[in-house]
Amino acid sequence: MIFLLFLGAAVFIFDLEKFRKALIITGAVFLTILFLLYQHEKMYVLIPAASAFVLFMILEFRKRNVKIVSLIVPLIIIAASFGYAASYVFENFLQPHQQERINVWLRPEKCDPRGSLYNILQSKMAIGSGGLQGKGFLQGEMTKLDYVPEQSTDFIFTSIGEEQGFIGIVGVVILFTILLTRCVIIAERANLEFIRNYAYGVAGILFFHFMFNIGMTMGLLPVIGIPLPFISKGGSSLIAFSIMIAVLIKMDMARYRAN
Repeated sequence: MIFLLFLGAAVFIFDLEKFRKALIITGAVFLTILFLLYQHEKMYVLIPAASAFVLFMILEFRKRNVKIVSLIVPLIIIAASFGYAASYVFENFLQPHQQERINVWLRPEKCDPRGSLYNILQSKMAIGSGGLQGKGFLQGEMTKLDYVPEQSTDFIFTSIGEEQGFIGIVGVVILFTILLTRCVIIAERANLEFIRNYAYGVAGILFFHFMFNIGMTMGLLPVIGIPLPFISKGGSSLIAFSIMIAVLIKMDMARYRAN
């Protein structure tokens, strides 16, 4: 994954100075992934790797006004490499319980509905039972009776779907869209490249957390224990996301003082 990340970035880097910057960023991502691997969070490495890769793509596309056609070749290389490496990683790198999560995602018909498939089935049923307007705050039977495990942390979106219904789900999506849009606006109007890079990085991290959390509760993505920013229970994640946003706001405020 790190090699593919570096390859995708190096395609657009031609001078030595930019190569050094890419090397530093890749090193930082590599250390982050090593730390996650040490903590036995192998599937969580998708977040920093994907965020860094998207950051490289956005910044280079923006600065160079690269045509869409020029992005096709590196993306094809990355997709082909991932396709060849996926089976090897699945068999030799993932733990049995992590392999079971992939099977639940791709081959649910072969999984035990009372075992590994239980969480996803209950989550889908709870979200679907919410209907248009939901059952009301704290009135969801499936979440209230603990049919859905981890409903206050990783599966908090299930509680929202059952209690607030489709309207509540759309409201959450709109709120996160506004937050991501504000991050992009701050990035585009930043005077310094560092602030622009940081703002895009924050947007990428928030987007992938949001996408993976919602996707895994509906069975669209594998369950990897990703919290929903600012909504899932957990002091450490709330503090981390709050600091990240606070630093971004502080950087944006400094732009006004500089002008």
